Amino acid sequence: MKNSFQKFASKTSNLAGSTYAFLLAFGIIIAWLALGPRNHYSDTWLITIATITDVIIFLMVFLIQNTQNRDSKAIQLKLNELIVADQKARDAFIGLETLTDAELMELDDEFQRLLASIETTPAMRKLHKKVAHEKERRTTLYDQAEHLMGALLSPLTSKEVTGHQQKHR
Repeated sequence: MKNSFQKFASKTSNLAGSTYAFLLAFGIIIAWLALGPRNHYSDTWLITIATITDVIIFLMVFLIQNTQNRDSKAIQLKLNELIVADQKARDAFIGLETLTDAELMELDDEFQRLLASIETTPAMRKLHKKVAHEKERRTTLYDQAEHLMGALLSPLTSKEVTGHQQKHR
């Protein structure tokens, strides 16, 4: 049973990601839109496509997740094999995916310090500068987005607005 589901999930996932599946879905949407005037854009017409797409999405989530889990596990096993085969690699890295986020961040920091101590080529230094710049840019964008959201939400949470609304009632 389990093996047949995996085969089904894999084949369905591959098929769902194909050009033909996209064209079929696109054709269904065009046909649905063409039927709109005939059905006077009724609630039933709207609910039909919503129900069909909801059911398909619900089922596809499980199929794609199954395929993704298997692919992820296969990649982990391949990496583990490379670690075991390379004498210089640390065996402690086998099973790294079981660490917490905080532990992974500590390990990342260790690698950043190690990388900084290693003499690299100009191309690698340029790449690391770009990565550092991109991290800084994303942090800045995150801060800007947080500020913007605060500014947009402040009228909704401010006491002045609440008092103003009560005064006009």
